[in-house]
Amino acid sequence: MALSERFDEVLGAARTGAPWAFEAIYRDLHPGVLGFLRHRAPQDAEDLAADVFVAVAERISGFQGSETRFRSWVFTIAYRRLADLRRRAGRRRTEPGSPEVIAGHSIAGDAEHDVMLAIGTRSALARIAALPEAQAEVILLRVVADLAVDDVARIVGRRPGAVRALQHRALQRLAREVPAGP
Repeated sequence: MALSERFDEVLGAARTGAPWAFEAIYRDLHPGVLGFLRHRAPQDAEDLAADVFVAVAERISGFQGSETRFRSWVFTIAYRRLADLRRRAGRRRTEPGSPEVIAGHSIAGDAEHDVMLAIGTRSALARIAALPEAQAEVILLRVVADLAVDDVARIVGRRPGAVRALQHRALQRLAREVPAGP
């Protein structure tokens, strides 16, 4: 069952503590959350993802909104857990994961999808890992998490125009690296 087919029912049941509802939420959102975290903190991704879903379970009773807003809320928690990890690590740079570790993650979108198809998943993920941190996070949240610009802006604490600019610069940089066609 896709979460969107019965979102209101699943959310209502999760608020009452129904295990099947948490399982539905987990199955739907875990792959994207884990994909985002694996790219930004490969050694800690599994633990961070577990923390995210514990926080979701603890706070779900207070959540109000649509499925789109819910997805954004979950990724906001993931982003904040990642920020907490970075602070605890003394603000040292998080090393991006290898393309092999994150190659299995789904890719969706418009321009992003075209660029990803053109350069191949493994190559694309390696190139994303080489982007400046802010650009990589925006691309991952837009593509892997499939979030809207406004949702990404709320998560990363920037204006939507700044997110679009980061995304545009990242896509331009990635496009420059794509080999010319026949």
